[in-house]
Amino acid sequence: MRIRWTYAFADRPRETFGTACDFWTAVTDTRLSELRGQHSEFVTLLPDGADAYVKAQAVRSGDGGAHLDFCVDDVAGFRDSAVRLGASVVLDLGSLVVLRSPGGQLFCGDPWRGQSSRPGVVRGSRLDQVCLDVPPSSYDAEVAFWSGLLDGWVSRPGALPEFHVVEPPPGLPVRLLLQRLGEERPASAHFDLACTDVGATRAWHEKLGAVHVADRSGWSVMRDPAGGTYCLTTRDPETGGRRR
Repeated sequence: MRIRWTYAFADRPRETFGTACDFWTAVTDTRLSELRGQHSEFVTLLPDGADAYVKAQAVRSGDGGAHLDFCVDDVAGFRDSAVRLGASVVLDLGSLVVLRSPGGQLFCGDPWRGQSSRPGVVRGSRLDQVCLDVPPSSYDAEVAFWSGLLDGWVSRPGALPEFHVVEPPPGLPVRLLLQRLGEERPASAHFDLACTDVGATRAWHEKLGAVHVADRSGWSVMRDPAGGTYCLTTRDPETGGRRR
């Protein structure tokens, strides 16, 4: 099933939703669309001169996190392919299907509406990756599932043994990274940004209200003003790959 476009979705609790939207519009140099949904729970972050690829959702329970939406020509076919590979259907509205991967990660399929223009780099960084944090017992099944579902994407081991990359064809805005956790806990997801200069991006984000959590080899862990975890990585913001 060919993926035509991807959206990175920030899921944040209702009480911090506005704070999250203010932060991520600043980080991505976008403006908010009108709120939509039965409870005004969805919003799109709109760039100038390109197609949107980041959205936000106010969730009614839990701490939130992130998920991916995949835009396709045939939503029913995408659903069937995912189910054959081990996913379960959470909600099927016909034009939108909410699914759960074998390891428990939510994701969606919805119609492609002609999106094709990826926004550029913003102040030396680009939100370009959703990282799935997967418990050890589900990791191999998740790698096999996503590698099978995302037709035409390149599935390969990451730079460290606990990582696996599923990279889209050129032009799509969001990569997928799977990270094997060191403990058993429910699957979750977070945003990663590729940065020309992690230190400079960190300083800018801290001025916007983010908090530095920890440094790792090749990335820094951050927390946005709404409490959502994300990472700043040393990957190339133009290509998404490791800088040489």
